[in-house]
Amino acid sequence: MIKSDIIIIGAGPCGLFSVFEAGLLKMRCHLIDFLPQPGGQCAEIYPKKPIYDIPGFPQILAGELVDNLMKQIAPFKPGFTLGERVEVINKKIDGSFDVITNRGTQHNGKVIVIAAGLGCFEPRKPNVESLHLFEDKGVDYIIKNPDKFKNKKVIISGGGDSALDWAIHLGKGIASEVTLVHRRDSFRGNLDSVDQLYEMSTAGKLNLITNAEVIDLEGEKHLNKVRIKTENETFLKEADYWIPLFGLTPKLGPIANWALNLDKNNILVNTEDYSTNVEGIYAVGDINTYPGKLKLILSGFHEAALMAHSAFKYVFPDGKKSFKYTTVLGGIKGF
Repeated sequence: MIKSDIIIIGAGPCGLFSVFEAGLLKMRCHLIDFLPQPGGQCAEIYPKKPIYDIPGFPQILAGELVDNLMKQIAPFKPGFTLGERVEVINKKIDGSFDVITNRGTQHNGKVIVIAAGLGCFEPRKPNVESLHLFEDKGVDYIIKNPDKFKNKKVIISGGGDSALDWAIHLGKGIASEVTLVHRRDSFRGNLDSVDQLYEMSTAGKLNLITNAEVIDLEGEKHLNKVRIKTENETFLKEADYWIPLFGLTPKLGPIANWALNLDKNNILVNTEDYSTNVEGIYAVGDINTYPGKLKLILSGFHEAALMAHSAFKYVFPDGKKSFKYTTVLGGIKGF
């Protein structure tokens, strides 16, 4: 079981900044996120999108903001459970919480902070009848560890940045064969990535099949072939893995079953400290709601700061909080 002072559900910007604010008060954090990397939407969906309302930065790319936040929290050595979704939260007699993910990973913390953005991002699954037979048996919706595909035959479907980036990355000496299948002959991804994709295809470093889609899967205990339909033919192609990357869709998911007061798909909170109706559970960022709520990253940062000072009393019930401005600390010191 993984133990920490604070379990943060969601590793987007507000979840990451919560680590910083908690760390200043000597509280250890562990973050859980369904996505394969920290950063939430900023890292997974629009890393190249410029953001204009972060104080001190007239403009910063979403991916750069995530990188900066990771550097900022590094001294506090947070833990990460990535590629997993929180399914169950149980409050124990001692007031702490046991948290179990969809893969059975168990955590325990004195405080829970829900920083899940718009909810749990789940992959958009293609309409393939045999899909469920091969999930985790050759069908992956996220790439958590590229080494998993070392010397394997990989087929990727999609036409956005994620599909292009992974096809290019795996095609550079990781997978033995990479094939990108896309329903159209144009791509939504970054132009530099599109150019690189065509260059690698021309050089024989990856296969590119456009105006096509995967319509069926075959195999016994593990995927070994996919059926591809083009404008002119239908054929089988050998594959160890099929990775459909059609984007992510936000869903409230298991949060709806955690006995929290909700307003539609948002968690109602007390603006004094952004606590929920369940003692010891807080919600910060876009997942929460209250009168006058602004869905801005900087609003979530403010909420995280007040949350951390309130959470202190749960983590250190007999402790005396000593707040100092970071400007007089002489630098940020970790544990």
